[in-house]
Amino acid sequence: MRNQPALWPSPVWHLTKFQPDAPVLYFAPDVLQATARRFQDGFGGLVSYAVKANDDTAVLDNLVSAGITAFDVASLPEMERVRAASPDAVLHYHNPVRSVAEIAGAVGHGIASWSVDCPRELDKLADVPRAGTEIAVRLRMPVSGAAYDFGEKFGADPDHAVALLQKARAMGFATSLTFHPGTQCADPQAWAVYIIEAADVARRAAVTLNRINVGGGFAAHRSGAAPDLGAIFDRIAFETERAFGPDHPGLVCEPGRAMVAEAFTLAVRVKAVRGDAIFLNDGVYGALTELRDIGLPDRVQVMRADGTELTGTTRPRVVFGPTCDSIDRLPQKMPLPDSTEEGDYVLIRAMGAYSASISTGFNGYGDQEIVTVARL
Repeated sequence: MRNQPALWPSPVWHLTKFQPDAPVLYFAPDVLQATARRFQDGFGGLVSYAVKANDDTAVLDNLVSAGITAFDVASLPEMERVRAASPDAVLHYHNPVRSVAEIAGAVGHGIASWSVDCPRELDKLADVPRAGTEIAVRLRMPVSGAAYDFGEKFGADPDHAVALLQKARAMGFATSLTFHPGTQCADPQAWAVYIIEAADVARRAAVTLNRINVGGGFAAHRSGAAPDLGAIFDRIAFETERAFGPDHPGLVCEPGRAMVAEAFTLAVRVKAVRGDAIFLNDGVYGALTELRDIGLPDRVQVMRADGTELTGTTRPRVVFGPTCDSIDRLPQKMPLPDSTEEGDYVLIRAMGAYSASISTGFNGYGDQEIVTVARL
């Protein structure tokens, strides 16, 4: 994807004027900066952006402008992108599986926090400088409420977390705990369960925690009512003080999806209509990839090329992407107006997270132009 710096009034204005035939991601910097301020004002600790959600230069620059100083990075290229946007940024390397070469490269970027979830990964960090460096042991538990569970891949069970905390302290590192309740999580109870367990793990390890990183997982507004982020922030603060007391560890969060999703609207064009099926100019190999895993959003608008919004009766449609692969289709039918026809645009809100970062170039499709707009 490429960035177009020109500022247009809105997606509808741009679509009607230029009528693009390729997918477009409309980016509203003011929305992104407002979301960053919402996290900074509402969360009682350090806000660290999870770069994997969207590493576009314009996103990183706007977050830095909004006062975000810490970034969760998972690879050397992500570190380089953040350093280009902010040479003094605080980097948390919380991908807990790393090669020796990746560790050596990361040391050169000045990592402030490294996560681990097994003894071998901690042993690999034996030569990492201790000064100003934190080891965050990643805890996992069978907590429900998310679109999918990150604990299936990463994390240490409580007993193993106890041993890892003790070993990290013996190696001379500052010690912390981190966890991730799972993506698109809107239930404050998920964070509460983890915080209570974190306090018990720290007590059993007889280790004073430097911080608790409550991870990402904060839900973006994809369907229905907007998630109540304030309720999650309040529950995190309440449970932390109740579990650890007034001298509790500092808090860190790592929003990715919830930070950047709302700042982008995706516009795709209808290439063909065949009965109850429609073909779009992007699909599951492109910006719609993640819909296979987290389901369809309902914040969808259909408009003619002249800007007329289609209303009235809808019916479920099979949605195919543009490639020659028969599995290039959405997992469920999408309700779209009966009058939808070839050449119409389908606008999907809150598509700033993962829509571009995990797109492929399969069959020559999958690129989305980024157009900056004043409002969405």
